[in-house]
Amino acid sequence: MRELIQRAVWLAVILVLLLPVGLWGQTDCETGNGALDSAPPKTMSVQDVIQKFGAAEAVTKEARLHYTYKQDVLMQTLVGKNVTGEFHEVTNVSYDEKGKRKEEVKFAAQSTLRGIQLTPEDMEDIRVFMPLMLAREDLQQYNLTYDGQQHVDDLDTYEFHVEPKKKDEKGKRYFQGRIWVEAQDFQIVKVCGKSGPEKVQVKKRDRPELHPTFVTYRQQVDGRYWFPAYTRSDDTLQFKAGPVQVREIIKYSGYQRVGGG
Repeated sequence: MRELIQRAVWLAVILVLLLPVGLWGQTDCETGNGALDSAPPKTMSVQDVIQKFGAAEAVTKEARLHYTYKQDVLMQTLVGKNVTGEFHEVTNVSYDEKGKRKEEVKFAAQSTLRGIQLTPEDMEDIRVFMPLMLAREDLQQYNLTYDGQQHVDDLDTYEFHVEPKKKDEKGKRYFQGRIWVEAQDFQIVKVCGKSGPEKVQVKKRDRPELHPTFVTYRQQVDGRYWFPAYTRSDDTLQFKAGPVQVREIIKYSGYQRVGGG
């Protein structure tokens, strides 16, 4: 997201600065999490867990290419609890026989977001990083650190910290944060983090590019695949001109398998 400077925005910035810190947006990654047990897995090595979930994620990632679903994106700018603008788009998503994504826009309202402009990177976040899938080939780009075992809602999971191996590769974007892998199906069921790299404004002509921290939950589809179901982000982006509070909710619903793939 890039900053959009307008007179009204300056008023919003002043109001935000006057608010107690507790009212500022902050994505909660800990909801539903139980106590973290940092002991190693009991029945296999950490590397075995990584190999198993990389293989399971590859199957799930491929399977999702044979489903249609609805994607409902609502993004809002706020001052405290008051919504100052929003972007709302509903699309039907499908994939062609070569796995290319197709989008049919069913609803799109004119954006009234205040203080920010959506960028191609924001749209890539919605399509790629927020519904994150890490198959074997994707894992090659990351370093994974085992954090422990954790109960998430009613699921037993392995938690990993994920960092890109290269943060300065030109033209490459990445995820950094945490993932929770279900201990029986070895598929990711929860993601919390953000995309990168970010660009801060150093010189006046620089265009900053900041992205919010998000949390995504998956649900089981057809008794086998854990597909993205819900993403939420509530974050305050610290631009040079002042903070902008952003809330984003994405719902992925109505998964239907098509074709024979």
